[in-house]
Parts: sequence; C-alpha cells; structure tokens
Amino acid sequence: MKYSKKKKKTKTKKKKLTLTISKEKYKSLVSKSLISKSKLSKKESKQLDDALYVKYCSCLRSFESRGDFRGYGICMKSVYKNRGKKPPKNASNKCKVIFKK
Repeated sequence: MKYSKKKKKTKTKKKKLTLTISKEKYKSLVSKSLISKSKLSKKESKQLDDALYVKYCSCLRSFESRGDFRGYGICMKSVYKNRGKKPPKNASNKCKVIFKK
C-alpha cells in the first residue's frame, strides 16, 4: 500500500483594507505611470499595484454592502482601465481571501 504525502495548507495573513502609501504619493505614481517617457522602478510599481488593488477591493465591498452585485465591471473600469493598467487575474475572488471584512 502506497502512502502519499499530505501537503500542508499555508494560511495567508489577512490585511487591512487601507492604502499603504499617502494620497499624494499615490497620485504622483499614477501620473508618472501614465507618462510614457518616465518608467516606474520595481518598488514604485509594486506600491502602485498594491494601492490599485486596495482601491478595487474597497470599491467592490461598497457595492456588495449595498446589495448591488454588478460592481465588478464598474470597479474594474474605474480603477484599472481608466488608468491604463492591466488588472490581476481572478482579482475579485482574491479580495475576499486577502482582506479582512
């Protein structure tokens, strides 16, 4: 009889749904990313991606709290598409996993 090894599930630490950077820094990163000549560093692009994801998840949560479940498309367009960024895969489902309620 063969025994297979069981994989341990790793728990992801849940985060608070708040921006980790200031509003001024966020606005400067968004404007810098829209300008084609300037390029963001790895740290700056990670900060911007995290901030956009927080904004997207908070937008989704506000729609769901009102009982309106059509917020996916509205939030996706307002947060990612209008800023010219590509959204992460499976973004709406990961919001529930990553952030606390």
